[in-house]
Amino acid sequence: MFAGLTAFTQNVPSWRATPSMNLIIEERPFASLGASLSGTLYLPRANKAVPAIVVLHSASSPTRDLLLYQHLIEMLPPLGIGVFLYDRRGSGKSGGDLATIDYSILADDAIAAQQMLAKDPRIDRRRTGFWGLSQGGWLAMLAATRSSSTAFAISISAPLTPPDIQMNFAVVNFLRIRDFSEEDVAQAVAARTAIDDFMRGRRDRASTQAILDQAATRPWFEHSYLSPTFKDPAESRWAKEIQHDPLETIARVKVPALILFGTDDPWIPVQISVERFRTRITRRRSLTMHVVKGANHEMATTIPMKDEIDPALFSRHHPDSPEYFGVLAAWLTRHVLAADGSR
Repeated sequence: MFAGLTAFTQNVPSWRATPSMNLIIEERPFASLGASLSGTLYLPRANKAVPAIVVLHSASSPTRDLLLYQHLIEMLPPLGIGVFLYDRRGSGKSGGDLATIDYSILADDAIAAQQMLAKDPRIDRRRTGFWGLSQGGWLAMLAATRSSSTAFAISISAPLTPPDIQMNFAVVNFLRIRDFSEEDVAQAVAARTAIDDFMRGRRDRASTQAILDQAATRPWFEHSYLSPTFKDPAESRWAKEIQHDPLETIARVKVPALILFGTDDPWIPVQISVERFRTRITRRRSLTMHVVKGANHEMATTIPMKDEIDPALFSRHHPDSPEYFGVLAAWLTRHVLAADGSR
């Protein structure tokens, strides 16, 4: 009785038990291509080396502290898998300049993290891989093709279309969700297409700027992911990005890979992505594709659609789909935990 009262006065419930899993949390700096990057390692205490996942960011979620990544910290160490989360180059506590990089550099940053983890005797260097969402899904696959040490790769909500096709699809959905007219939708797509054509050398700057100036006066412009000005192709990140076809990367992935989509994702053309994959990728047992019922871009099922597309709320979004959790855990158990790492 007295002991219980003492426990309450110390804000520790008398009924609290000791958890089975002992989670080790360590700050881990590392270097990549001249930049000093910073991350956190979440590692289950074990009597043998464990697999580990390096997490790659979506374009709008570049820091390790976001709710989007919390499920990995809570879910994977109890399975026996370490998780390494780091601030993307130019974000949080990581140095470097994001404005001047491309997908290859971001993938190489993740590989640098993988190489750093490989030096830790608590981690099985033969069973390290990548998890990424949206743009991070592209990068996870790209990193898998650039690092021979990779054992697996997981892509969540990463479109299997070039970025310009994906963004035009998304903007159409955003405007319709916000109840803009079909005429507004068509004008937005025309403006975005003009920019894309200019970046590909199909249109001159003057006519492109005229279309953009007119678009900037329209009420839908703020939702179109367009800027009133644009750079020349030689200086534009977008010009480089729209040359990227993720299917070309996936075709080169040799390790087990999981590709997940949500049926209710307004950001990416899921059906088109599935059809392109089935048409162009040779059937391989090592590639698994799954579409999660009712899930959106973040593998959530409970976020209202207008909240899902509101940039002010992006930091609050996180997965909550039981189907996603189940598929991810089952796939990791089969392809990572059951593997002996002796490739």
